[in-house]
Amino acid sequence: MSMETETLRWFQLVADGVTVTEVSEIEGISQPAVSRALSRLELQVGTPLLRREGRVLRLTHAGSAFKQHVDTVLHHLDDGIAAVQQILDPERGTVTIAFQPSFGSWLVPDLVSSFHAEHPHVHLDLRTTADETVPDVDPRSDVDVELSTLRPPPGPEHPRWRVLAVEPLRLLVGPGHRLEGTHEVALSQVADEPFVMIKPTSLLRRQSERLCAEAHFEPNVAFVADDLPTLRGYVAAGLGVAIAPALWGGSVAAPVAGLHVLALTDPGATREVGLSWAPQRRMLPAAELFREHVLARARAGKLPRPV
Repeated sequence: MSMETETLRWFQLVADGVTVTEVSEIEGISQPAVSRALSRLELQVGTPLLRREGRVLRLTHAGSAFKQHVDTVLHHLDDGIAAVQQILDPERGTVTIAFQPSFGSWLVPDLVSSFHAEHPHVHLDLRTTADETVPDVDPRSDVDVELSTLRPPPGPEHPRWRVLAVEPLRLLVGPGHRLEGTHEVALSQVADEPFVMIKPTSLLRRQSERLCAEAHFEPNVAFVADDLPTLRGYVAAGLGVAIAPALWGGSVAAPVAGLHVLALTDPGATREVGLSWAPQRRMLPAAELFREHVLARARAGKLPRPV
């Protein structure tokens, strides 16, 4: 059975909500020609893939099942085309990198600038992770590598992982706090105090709750922050205490007036920073260059140091 790649792409567009009229305008072909091509595809598959609802085409049950495989086929085809192009000129490829927002002020700038110094024509597509509890690297994803504190479970079906650095966690307290000036503290010393926590989709939230549980208390979450700068601001305003990454190359950023950073003596008050990628997906040459650059920089101890 022969199916034209062009028709599969048109089906993919329509299935994703693009109208036949819009497809015809995008492709520079008549609307009837697109409709005939989609009809031929349904004949080849042997069942209707699309049904009309007013002016919009919707997927049938069979169409939904077919669409998943079309996405996979076209994704692999695009990877193949990109692979050939990068073999011809790997220095002009594209690398898609996902990263946790807290790495945007120290780790990502260092890696991007040092990589571009050696490979100035490779394009880097940088994306912040929306939900840190779910990996962005996946055989079906277009993400090549991910910088994350999410260590995937072992197994051939899960992403590969390499630790780049171990970042200490600290207790943040506000102005005039009774522990101000103390060098080291245990979380149990603030068990009765209000906490500022990061949002639930952050791995730091999960780790903070685990550390409190291991210290035998449940934190009283008074405020929730979307990011680390907001969390620091809340603590500096005296709204509560918080657990946050240490002053690692700026991950807690420049000093905030009224904010005090105390070392934690609790076991496990660190987070691993790592690089992950999907082993089931063949890494293209430009992405391989970036992965090896990151790993080599970590091995050589060239990542930003705690300040």
